[in-house]
Amino acid sequence: MTTRRSSQSASPFETQFGYARAVRVGNLIHVSGTAAIEPDGSVTPGGAGPQTERCLAIIASALAELDSTLADVVRTRIFITDIRQYPAVGEAHHAAFADVRPAATMVEVSALIHPDMIVEIEADAVIDAAD
Repeated sequence: MTTRRSSQSASPFETQFGYARAVRVGNLIHVSGTAAIEPDGSVTPGGAGPQTERCLAIIASALAELDSTLADVVRTRIFITDIRQYPAVGEAHHAAFADVRPAATMVEVSALIHPDMIVEIEADAVIDAAD
């Protein structure tokens, strides 16, 4: 039987809507859409770049809880409310994944769950995928 483990963060949305930040089943980890929420519950200020960095830090923390790292990420999906800000998002994504180079998608959406949110990122990871 495959073991299922999950990771929770401080996001109020996880308990409100009944989901986990990340779920690991076997060697696969699926990270839910992750927005730039600070420990105090506020949205990360400063625009798309800092929000992307914060999203990736939260993702990295969830992966670590499930015995993984950003190096195991094979796919990201980036949702952005203003596609004109893609250079800042791409730069932050590159800083985190330059050596990993996961498959990635970036799409513009009309809105995220909070009006101050610009970026939301999902990720999938495979542990011990080297061969």
